[in-house]
Amino acid sequence: MAITDIGYRIIDRVDALGTQMSDTIFGAPIRLGVTGLARSGKTVFITSLIANLLSGAKLPQFAASAQDRIELAYLIPQPNDTIARFDYETHLAQLCAHPPTWPDNTKGISTLRLTLKLRPTGLLSGLRGAFEQHIDIVDYPGEWLLDLCLMDKSYEEWSSDVLHRMASRVFGAEYVNALTNLDPSDPFTDAAARSLAVCFTDYLENARVAGYSDLSPGHFLLPGDMAGSPALTFAPVPKPTGSIRKTFWAEMKRRYDAYKTHVVRPFFRDHFSKIDRQIVLVDLLSALDNGPDALSDLQRTMSDVVRAFRPGQNSFLTRLVSGQRVDKILFAATKADHLHHTQHGNYTNIMRAIMDDALRHAKFRGAQTAALSLASVRSTTEALHEDHPCVRGTLLSNRKNTLSYAGSLPENAQQLLRDISDGRSNWLGAEFTSTPFAPPVDAFHPDRGIAHIRLDQSLEFLLGDRICSDPRVI
Repeated sequence: MAITDIGYRIIDRVDALGTQMSDTIFGAPIRLGVTGLARSGKTVFITSLIANLLSGAKLPQFAASAQDRIELAYLIPQPNDTIARFDYETHLAQLCAHPPTWPDNTKGISTLRLTLKLRPTGLLSGLRGAFEQHIDIVDYPGEWLLDLCLMDKSYEEWSSDVLHRMASRVFGAEYVNALTNLDPSDPFTDAAARSLAVCFTDYLENARVAGYSDLSPGHFLLPGDMAGSPALTFAPVPKPTGSIRKTFWAEMKRRYDAYKTHVVRPFFRDHFSKIDRQIVLVDLLSALDNGPDALSDLQRTMSDVVRAFRPGQNSFLTRLVSGQRVDKILFAATKADHLHHTQHGNYTNIMRAIMDDALRHAKFRGAQTAALSLASVRSTTEALHEDHPCVRGTLLSNRKNTLSYAGSLPENAQQLLRDISDGRSNWLGAEFTSTPFAPPVDAFHPDRGIAHIRLDQSLEFLLGDRICSDPRVI
């Protein structure tokens, strides 16, 4: 390990110590991270979660709600003045518009503090007043999460991995052709670097459209105010033979290392390292639509994601020694409402099969993990048509009401993945096609909240154990 890396880790541990001491004295909020790749439904999940809790909607699988222990839920100013506030009100207004629209995608990090006023439990509950539990919801792009996997990869390793995957993808041909006009041992020029970086960014965008998940470096797709900076103007290049001093490859390596130092590490230190509960939303439906390569890619990406979380049990001692660890991780396949409920079991099983290796790794480290399927906003109703279990909803493309039968998902998810791995999968093909639906009209009701599928189960897993006790009285 480099001396600079050791120094950074010492600084990170000191910062973590200050946070843990503050939490011990004043009461720790639950820091809930919400992430997922583009179109996985992060914004919709957070908006529905907040709307249902603020409205007092009954959430049968969320024990605190089912037991009427939540006296009040409300929003208060967030403690961090340097992070954008999650724009809950605007996102809810988009769902309630006429016609309703899905909220805008996550383009950066944002946060919101939700506070629950809870009735205490236990033998002495009658002698105690209600207590508050703050929940700091942190919304960030999944592409940034994937960047954490770069911290343990050299530029040479990263370039080799990316170029290997790129060679088998049709839309990678343009970048491969661009490399043929470049000699990595030539002197560096800004013009060549910019041209190559633009071409690589186009490749990442095409990969996203095609349903692939390996989209790092994430800031290439979401650059913000760093667009055009040297730290975002690099690309994968094969290592030349012979001396690399003052070569194009050497400058690409320097910029890659700068990206890790000035972009990835601050995100880890300032935001990610403070999260103790995490939900990762996965657009599994799109991967199934896009075929076996996209599903295999998703499986590999999710394995990398778990390693980025540094999963483990959170005790005060372990946090002082090794920093905050995510002690609960939920992987949720979204858009379950696009399938009839008779397919939800198979849909969830495919999610679990994809995460099998990664979940076992997390459990070995002491973290609690789970996988389920959900719909943060239910946009369909169910019906039978010619004995086929269908869903009915409003098409996103033309606002027409339609009946949709996506097809039948395989019951043996593990066999499906083994067949894909062995190259002998008889893929779902035309037998399975999902339909993009628009939000339902009048999705939100002030007294009943927003209709959903298993949002309450996800809340119970992520928050239930932390709000079943009463750590401090108000």
